[in-house]
Amino acid sequence: MPLTRSLADATVVITGASSGIGAATAYALARRGTAVVLAARSEAALREVARNCRDLGGRALVVPTDVTDPAAMERLAARAVEEFGRLDGWVNNAAVSAVGLFDEIPVQEFRRVLEVNLLGAAYGTRAALPHLTAAGGGVLVNNASVLAEVAMPYQSAYNATKHGIRGLADTVRQELRVTGRGNISICTVLPATIDTPFFRHAANHSGRELVPPPPVYPPEMVAQTIVRMLRRPRREAYAGGAARLIGLQWRLAPALAERTLGWYAHRTQFGPAPRLDTSGNVFDADAAARREGGWHGRRRQLVRMTAAFGLAAAGTAVGTVAAMARRTRTVR
Repeated sequence: MPLTRSLADATVVITGASSGIGAATAYALARRGTAVVLAARSEAALREVARNCRDLGGRALVVPTDVTDPAAMERLAARAVEEFGRLDGWVNNAAVSAVGLFDEIPVQEFRRVLEVNLLGAAYGTRAALPHLTAAGGGVLVNNASVLAEVAMPYQSAYNATKHGIRGLADTVRQELRVTGRGNISICTVLPATIDTPFFRHAANHSGRELVPPPPVYPPEMVAQTIVRMLRRPRREAYAGGAARLIGLQWRLAPALAERTLGWYAHRTQFGPAPRLDTSGNVFDADAAARREGGWHGRRRQLVRMTAAFGLAAAGTAVGTVAAMARRTRTVR
C-alpha cells in the first residue's frame, strides 16, 4: 500500500542522512515538499543537509541519532511525530563497513558493522511500525545492496548484514500481512556500486587503497528509486542495471557467478596506493555532508562494464539452458 497522503504532505524519516544516498534521498524528497526527519551521528553534517533541504522547498528536522541505540530510535520516531503530527514513511539507510579478509578484521569492528547495519535497521523498523499503524498505513524502505543477494570478497561483515536486512524485511512483511496490517509496505532497494563517500570512510585492513568496483552510479539514481518506492511500493527493486544483471547471473548459475564475481571484485576494488590500517567511520562519525565520493572517473566505465555484465549474463543463461537440455536428454 502506498503512502496515505501525497509526498508534499508526508513526513519521512531517513537514517544515515548526513551524506551519500541518505542526503540525496533527502534532497529528492525536499524538492517534492516532503517533511524530512534527518538522522545520523554528525549533527553538523545533518544541519548542512537540512539547510539544503529547506532551500529546495522542503521542511527538515535534525535529530542526531545513533542507530545502534534502540531507545534513541524510539525517540527519533516520537520526535518526528511531535514535530510534524504523523509519520508516513521511514528509510533505513545508515551503514558502515570494514574491509579486509574475514579472519583479519578486528572483532570489535565486525560487531559494530553488524550493530549499525543490521540491528540499526531492526531498531528503525520497530520504532516506525507503531507510528505507521497510527497514521493508517505507510511505507518503510530498507536500503540494502545487491550484496543482499550476491557476495563479494573482503566484505564479509557488510555482506552478512545486507543478507540479514533482506531476510528481516521479508519476515516482517509476512507478519504484517498475516496479522491484518497490510496497509504498511516493507520494501528493499538493492543498489549496485554507488558514488558516495562510503569507500573513503570504510574501515580498511587490506593494506591497499579501497576503490568502488565499476560500474559506479550516482547516488541520485538510488534516491529516485526510493522515492518511487514510497509512492508505489514494491517488494524489491534494483538500482542500477549492473545490480539487476549480477543478480540474474547469481540466480541462474550461482557457483559460476560466485567465482566470477570473486575474481572481479578482487581485481577491481583496490587501487595502487598502499594504506595503513584504519577504523574509518565505524566508530567515529564524519562531519562533512557529501553526497558523492568523487569517483567520477569510474562512472565513465558504466556503459562498457554494464555491456560486459550483460554479455556475461546472456552467456550464463545460454549455458544454463544448454545444461538443462542435456539433463533432459539424459533422463529420457
